Amino acid sequence: MQKNIANKQMICNVLMEAAQKDHDIVVLCSDSRGSASATPFFEKFPEQSVEVGIAEQDLVGISAGMARVGKRPFPMSPACFITARSYEQCKVDVAYSHTNVKLIGISGGVSYGALGMSHHSAQDIACMTSIPGMRVYLPSDCYQTRALMRHLIADNEPAYIRVGRNAVDPVYSDDDCPFEMDKATIVTEGTDVAIIACGEMVLYAKQAAEILKAQGVSASVLDMYCLKPLDEDSIVKVASKARAVVSVEEHSPFGGLGSEVARVLCAKCPKKLAVLSLPDAPVITGTSKEVFAYYGLTGEGIAKKSLELLNG
Repeated sequence: MQKNIANKQMICNVLMEAAQKDHDIVVLCSDSRGSASATPFFEKFPEQSVEVGIAEQDLVGISAGMARVGKRPFPMSPACFITARSYEQCKVDVAYSHTNVKLIGISGGVSYGALGMSHHSAQDIACMTSIPGMRVYLPSDCYQTRALMRHLIADNEPAYIRVGRNAVDPVYSDDDCPFEMDKATIVTEGTDVAIIACGEMVLYAKQAAEILKAQGVSASVLDMYCLKPLDEDSIVKVASKARAVVSVEEHSPFGGLGSEVARVLCAKCPKKLAVLSLPDAPVITGTSKEVFAYYGLTGEGIAKKSLELLNG
């Protein structure tokens, strides 16, 4: 498999693989098949594809209705719209009604760059994890996305999956991608600082651990791809071995990974904690990498914050 494949493309690949045998799998888009890299699916499986148009609330409602009659729908739409604009449908039609809908939020976080706050999804972890019965996942690379999607295709529970827009460097490899459903992955082990990250931030957390190692600091990295159900045991495990904890996310500082890590540490393993996130404000204009660099969401930025916390 080629490297640097976008997570959304991997989702399409896995769905195409499964749809050859399972004719109940349906992909739905809201005028977003190109953005979702779903065009190949629509071309190969036209009878298992639905183009709803720019009507995200209908997208989710139709998906829930299809699930009620035995279909296995995968609605794909920009994360900012499928969560915020369709929040009631996600809450009532999918989670409360317990329909087998897998909500795929594409171009999550600040993927849309210069399009600004209207197109960014920096609140989706908070809003989706707060819905009873809704699982929430942010895979870190294409290999983890593949493993996650294969599990989700096989089960019958609602879920929200957020992925970015662009290809990302892999955290794992084709033949080395440890994965357990709803269990966080320990990328590296360390004893000075525990870095807990999700989504595209896991790669930068891994880079930070390498930077810290060169400076004589031992860092563990925990890939918390499962925001709900949250793997609290793994948080406690890495935190208990460290002197401090840093959480990293492409999300608002409210209601995301940092808030969840703080809740767990406070109750089960008190440690010094620094939360690295996007600000409580419209972010600057720029590409994802430019935005990350500006707010310290890079290997260098995470390493710097870790050292400040350890030496503070």
